[in-house]
Amino acid sequence: MTVRFEVPQEKIPKLGERAFLIIGNKALALFNIAAQFYAIDDRCPHQGASLFGGKLDGRVIQCCAHGLRFDLTNGCLINSTQLKVASYPVEVIGEQVFIKLNAGE
Repeated sequence: MTVRFEVPQEKIPKLGERAFLIIGNKALALFNIAAQFYAIDDRCPHQGASLFGGKLDGRVIQCCAHGLRFDLTNGCLINSTQLKVASYPVEVIGEQVFIKLNAGE
């Protein structure tokens, strides 16, 4: 079952920006790139470093710890599907932004 988390208005990132969110026991990073929203876990799957503060290059986020680069559109490591950060669908309805999570998350 999927649940929708409504992002508080003050946490919705402006164009080209990002926001840090805590949803239950999950830390997420929400990005607004070219008027499209992307949500990912804030933990690099390599060794758990935060991705929120990483270098952003278009739709690619680079981990500060070891330089791994992940595609925000699917969470995959660039040039590989072997390592992936969890990513979540984002839905926009009018001025509201929702992140879709599985019920157990």
